[in-house]
Amino acid sequence: MQITELRIRKVDDDGKLRAYVTVTFDDCFVVHNVKIIDGKSGLFIAMPSRKTATGEYKDVAHPISPEFRTELQDKILAEYRAGHVETGGLED
Repeated sequence: MQITELRIRKVDDDGKLRAYVTVTFDDCFVVHNVKIIDGKSGLFIAMPSRKTATGEYKDVAHPISPEFRTELQDKILAEYRAGHVETGGLED
């Protein structure tokens, strides 16, 4: 599976959230609302999630293998650090 497009929308906020990312795979599958977070150990990605009835957050979509998660995070953060971002707010 290849990452064929990344769209990064920077969030102007004083919190830890830095951007929302839309990832397209193989020009045929899209995942919205991947987040770039500035944590204690630096930047990382958080997959889209929803709150359950018990108050827990569960990922809606996520990589199965740690290797692909690392590849996805590395590509997203490289684009973010290179300044390939759109200014704006939240995803629709």
